[in-house]
Amino acid sequence: MIQNSMPITVMTLNLRFGLADDGKNSWEHRKVAYPKLFMQIRPDFIGVQEANNFQTDYLATVLDDYQYIGRREPSPDFWQNNIIFYKKPWVCRKSQHYFLSDTPHIQSQFPDSRWPRQCTIGLFEKKDRSLIHVNTHFDFKASVQMKSAALILDFLKDFHEKTDTIITGDFNTTPESDTYKLFIKSGFNDLFKNKHSSTFHGFTGKNLGGHIDWILFKGNLKGMDQSIIRESFVGIYPSDHYPVLSVFEFPSSP
Repeated sequence: MIQNSMPITVMTLNLRFGLADDGKNSWEHRKVAYPKLFMQIRPDFIGVQEANNFQTDYLATVLDDYQYIGRREPSPDFWQNNIIFYKKPWVCRKSQHYFLSDTPHIQSQFPDSRWPRQCTIGLFEKKDRSLIHVNTHFDFKASVQMKSAALILDFLKDFHEKTDTIITGDFNTTPESDTYKLFIKSGFNDLFKNKHSSTFHGFTGKNLGGHIDWILFKGNLKGMDQSIIRESFVGIYPSDHYPVLSVFEFPSSP
């Protein structure tokens, strides 16, 4: 380990929104998997997507040594948030919520976007370390994804550009896409690199699609390990997406 560094673990997970009619895989049946998942893995930061408020409330009871940002209040019952859970004693010094649209500060969406997509950004501190965490969920059309990526890069100008940064999310596209390449050209890295594999499985435990759930990073963070968690817990999968995990060495500030 690098001298004066500490390990930091980051997870991204699309929860599959809790109001979906998923039969035996509905939220009320599968939420029991989360205590077992987080008993096994206790990341420093967790970016979740498609979070209904009642899902966030439940996870907050499971993650009782965490705080979170990204919840819209008040919000309609169907509303899906991009929540960042962060482990104490990390402290959030600044947070922003944006819509991925031409008017990011009011509820809106790009004309070609199927749903109103969002982005949550937090600036976190712990002793002599600072970290920016971006959590987002992109729409399906390639042109909309490119616009969304450009917006996030622009949003980061509201924060200190030299601060170590991680981006988690469901990007609905793979590392072969122009969207991924835009982030890489902008200085972000990916621990998975040539180890990409399916992160969506549709509650089957099989590989049904590409690597669409990413953890990107830049700055002084040094990659240690990465994994896709493919196992079920108490006989059921937590979501139709696999949790994705990255572990870093985090050097102290100069």
